[in-house]
Amino acid sequence: MINSRAKGAEGEREFSRLCRDQGYSCRRGQQFSGIEGEEVVGLPGIHIEVKRVEKRNVEEAMIQSRRDAKEGEMPIVAFRRNREKWKICMDVEDWFRIFREWEVGQDFAVRNTVVKRSGSVDPSM
Repeated sequence: MINSRAKGAEGEREFSRLCRDQGYSCRRGQQFSGIEGEEVVGLPGIHIEVKRVEKRNVEEAMIQSRRDAKEGEMPIVAFRRNREKWKICMDVEDWFRIFREWEVGQDFAVRNTVVKRSGSVDPSM
């Protein structure tokens, strides 16, 4: 049976690999600096708390992530149990901020598609 510290470190490596697979240059924070608090670094503006445990208290992890986040960083918790997918927990205000950015991108994509199809810009868009 793997001890909790080793399981946590493996979870940080696993989540770092997942981020790299998505095109982000992430790594375990402690493996280079030894500084407590930054478990995974490489997503600009995001403070990541990683939890790889069977029983977890997500709210406690969010409190820790909020406490450790630097000014301007968005605190999140990345977590999973055995044989489950990774999940992200974040404050709702941050989720809406991300959603609004995504929504603007969708509006831009629709307008861009309309321009390409018609060859002109519809002023109502």
